[in-house]
Amino acid sequence: MEETDKLKEAFREEARELLTELETSLLDLEKSPQDAELIGGVFRSLHTIKGSSAMFGFDNIASFIHELESAFDLVRKNKVSANKELVDLTLGARDTICAMVNAVQGVEEVDATRAAEITLALQQFLNGADEPKEQIGKPAPVRASGDIQDQPAAKRELEYSIYRIRFRPPLNALQSFANPLGLLHDLRQLGDCLAMAQVDLLPALEEIDPKNCYTYWDIVLTTNRGINAVKDIFIFVEADSELKIEMIDDSEKARHETSYKRLGEILVERGDLAREQLENVLGSQKKIGELLVATHLVSGNQVQSALAEQQQVRETRQKRQVMESAASVRVPSDKLDRLVDLVGELVTVQALLSQAATSHSDTKLHTIAEEVERLTEELRNNTMSIRMLPIGTTFNKLSRLVRDLSNELGKEVEMTTEGADTELDKTVIERLNDPLVHLIRNCISHGIEAPGERIRKGKPPQGRIHLSAVHSGGQVIVQVRDDGAGLDRAAIQARAVERGILAPDTELTEKELFALIFRQGLTTAASITSVSGRGVGMDVVKNAVEALRGSIEVSSSGGEGTSITLKLPLTLAIIDGLLVKLGAQHFIFPLAAVEECLEMSHELAENFHGRQFLNVRERVVPYIHLRDFFMIPGEPPPIEQVVITEVDGYMIGFVVDHVIGEHQTVIKALGRVYKNARGLSGATILGDGTLALIVDIPTLAYSVERRELNATYN
Repeated sequence: MEETDKLKEAFREEARELLTELETSLLDLEKSPQDAELIGGVFRSLHTIKGSSAMFGFDNIASFIHELESAFDLVRKNKVSANKELVDLTLGARDTICAMVNAVQGVEEVDATRAAEITLALQQFLNGADEPKEQIGKPAPVRASGDIQDQPAAKRELEYSIYRIRFRPPLNALQSFANPLGLLHDLRQLGDCLAMAQVDLLPALEEIDPKNCYTYWDIVLTTNRGINAVKDIFIFVEADSELKIEMIDDSEKARHETSYKRLGEILVERGDLAREQLENVLGSQKKIGELLVATHLVSGNQVQSALAEQQQVRETRQKRQVMESAASVRVPSDKLDRLVDLVGELVTVQALLSQAATSHSDTKLHTIAEEVERLTEELRNNTMSIRMLPIGTTFNKLSRLVRDLSNELGKEVEMTTEGADTELDKTVIERLNDPLVHLIRNCISHGIEAPGERIRKGKPPQGRIHLSAVHSGGQVIVQVRDDGAGLDRAAIQARAVERGILAPDTELTEKELFALIFRQGLTTAASITSVSGRGVGMDVVKNAVEALRGSIEVSSSGGEGTSITLKLPLTLAIIDGLLVKLGAQHFIFPLAAVEECLEMSHELAENFHGRQFLNVRERVVPYIHLRDFFMIPGEPPPIEQVVITEVDGYMIGFVVDHVIGEHQTVIKALGRVYKNARGLSGATILGDGTLALIVDIPTLAYSVERRELNATYN
């Protein structure tokens, strides 16, 4: 790619980001038309895109934006209002600009007629801008800043605090509570942690009691998690320990200075040295640290600890200033994809090395294999974190959908969001967009009533859709909830009978009944409109979610609303799995779905008279023999293993020959021959080069659930 092409590609990437920001700002501006900050943000986005377009020769884009820029310049000067008419025009223009940017790559064609209509409407709007409007451009109300975890990831990197911690556990710490080193490990999970062990209390060798803890620690922790997260680490030991936590620096101080306190000041602050003692040695030509150690005022370890604190604060401040000047680096997504592929190959090679080391008694080879395993895992986690993006970008796109669709259907709908900073793999986010669009459209067209009907029911005229995301173990739970009419159970069953999906006398549980809305061609809409009524949409949602190795669950209360919950994996490339064996074949269960593993003898199975249920702590759990399901030849061992999993809130067991253990799994797609194989979602290469198949738990669970629940009712 030539240099000019690279620059143009950079322009297109920047333009798309600015257009996303522009859309978000316009939707917020519609709710707060007097917010000077939002008005300024819209103007800056337009001005930046216009300038970049002209610079790279995209004169058509620059010319089209000119009228928009002029309009918001007048808004800034209090000459026109940022009313709904202007927001509508600007949103339409934003879509046209997006099409123009995509047209440069031949991805999309520009509707010239639509562009001309928008330009004419803007000119007419500007011609009516004679009288200044009151209150436009007044300072917006001060917005309370949220918790630092609610801010974008790049922002969180720049916001931090540095804590000085002295932790002296009691002498009997090793007898009264867990190893203090575990607490230091927990601290490292909060950020950049430097712990210096102090051993000046260590007695002579003949006086040492191995059951006592003579060591204490000076710790310097850089974190953006806040003081409470730090205190929580020591919550169960602080009563018996000497614990002092001080904030010695934060990002606000670092804005103005990069230097830090001198060594002597740090030692005095810590209580290791008296102010008078410091002043007595300051007149010497020797280094302060050497003098303090030479005069036995402090130990060498205490000086080293203070120097480490000094160095860490200085480096963190300098790093912050560098990050402020270049907070992020733009990398093409295909390079990230290639990096993940290479890391996946490295994980496989590392497994080969570990297996080779296990079969040899060479200590040096074992050490190398363990170090490679540690580095590979760290590289894997780092690489996967680079691909993680906040789901808030998708949430913002849906805000526009809610606005446009509610206007089209004559409904009043507000969308609220929660957990917009929850991060998923970029591939998951990209493939999640369409399912969420279908769910939102369904909420508005089927769920939320018209304003008049809501008032008659005693509801506010404005309906609400709440979109939330939260991490749960190795999954992300995304929920779409509305306060509409809820699902009509009778209508769903009647339409299913009409379509031949159910027999008239079929009895279904609530969960099974609600699952019918995902059947293709089934709709309860009375008529076909531009957004609903054809029975297409919810089946697309289910297929897309299952393709992501996720699951979907529906709950609803008549007259109160519907909630649809998606459970999705964090990433599609590399997962932690549970390796099991059936005969000579290996299988992988995604570890996030596994609850526990149990032993099961043939006698225990016979206690249930051949019915495939287990009693797990007074809970009846259905199970399936994977050996039978996959038709694996041979006899099972006398004592088999049961892998207990959770799917959509239900416990399902899978009987295997042997459970081998955890396995870092690089997911490979199945070939065309196996792509429709039921119960399998992919494959991976084990350390010895053999193949292991990845179990599709939701598909298998559904088959056993249908069979066993039917058996229960019959």
